[in-house]
Amino acid sequence: MRILWLKTELLHPVDKGGKIRTYHMLRELKRQGHEITYLTLDDGAGGAKARELALEYCDHLVCVPHATRPKFSAGFYAELALNLASPLPYFMRKYKSEAMRREILRLAGQESFDVLVCDFLQPSVNVPFEVRLPTVLFQHNVEAMIWKRHYEVQSNPLKKLYLKNQWRKSFRYERDACRRFDKVVAVSEEDREKMKQDYGLRDVEDVPTGVDTEFFSPRGSVKPEPHNLVFTGSMDWLPNEDAIQYFIKEILPLVRREVPQVTLTVVGRNPYPSLVELSKRDASIIVTGRVEDVRPYMERACVYIVPIRIGGGTRLKIYEAMAMEKPIVSTTVGAEGLPVKDNEELLLADDPQDFAGGVVRLLNDKLFAQTLGMRAARVVREKFGWDKVSAAFAQICEDTIQSRGALNRTITEEGLLPLSGEI
Repeated sequence: MRILWLKTELLHPVDKGGKIRTYHMLRELKRQGHEITYLTLDDGAGGAKARELALEYCDHLVCVPHATRPKFSAGFYAELALNLASPLPYFMRKYKSEAMRREILRLAGQESFDVLVCDFLQPSVNVPFEVRLPTVLFQHNVEAMIWKRHYEVQSNPLKKLYLKNQWRKSFRYERDACRRFDKVVAVSEEDREKMKQDYGLRDVEDVPTGVDTEFFSPRGSVKPEPHNLVFTGSMDWLPNEDAIQYFIKEILPLVRREVPQVTLTVVGRNPYPSLVELSKRDASIIVTGRVEDVRPYMERACVYIVPIRIGGGTRLKIYEAMAMEKPIVSTTVGAEGLPVKDNEELLLADDPQDFAGGVVRLLNDKLFAQTLGMRAARVVREKFGWDKVSAAFAQICEDTIQSRGALNRTITEEGLLPLSGEI
């Protein structure tokens, strides 16, 4: 296939869940012989190196310059205020680009692509209705569900009101956007059924999350610290920020009652300022910021925690921890969409007392922790390599191309016009 792949960022450094999933998917698709043209917005943060390394996952790279306001800047807060008057939620509005829209039209008109793939919901804001290619929307999350959960757990009344507004806008936009595409691909059965139910979709498929099982495997080069917990993830993503705030405020004090020596390492780019300040005052909380390799930090820990309350999609971090043979304690939301069972591949806990109890049990019962970790590693290595995941995605694209071809033939024969319209 010749694939036109739409994105809002370059993939290097490959340092967060969405980038990791896309990187491995595209690299496998390219290895299988599919030709990828990667069209993306580019804020220049990755520099020339990110553009050079793009050839690892695509055959042709097209970058459209685009800038967004840094979080917590004066301009960022001004845009949040102005967004109250916009029909688009803020996380969509900031990626609207007339230049990208023109580039999509140019490429779709000049090149003989077989299919257009919109990776995440955000690039869809720039897809013109004039494009007549078969189209696939790759939904890593049900975005509106993330905003709904964030609104539900927010205690500040003004923030809660704003987030409720964002959730409602997100729901309307996501519903309408999903209906524009020939096929929607979710990353779990749960997300697939959620979109069918909430958005009235018929053509929704799902592909599982994968993991690089060769890269994520214990090396034995780092000695575990007997009381260390670890969390990995981009700390500029709201669900991760909320997860660590929740853990530190409500769960960690309960763990400390039983295991006073416990330490927590938070690994991920752009940690929020109050977390950095806390780590300076509390030596038991280590905040690394972005690192080149998360594996040494995972190996150093005895327990991997996923206290996520407001996520969507599936958590790559859990598969990575499973492949590293780590015993895991997660909320149900944190493990949502993954074929894992409580007390078999990990421990699930949804209130602070149960979560803390699971952590303490794993810290104190080394044999049980080791058994849990080994069992998890066996499952992920057998079933969830990226070669299998990308082959499933490619088949969905090929089926979409064939279905669209059959529809176009029917339209031509019967003299009908397809319904389309820009959101």
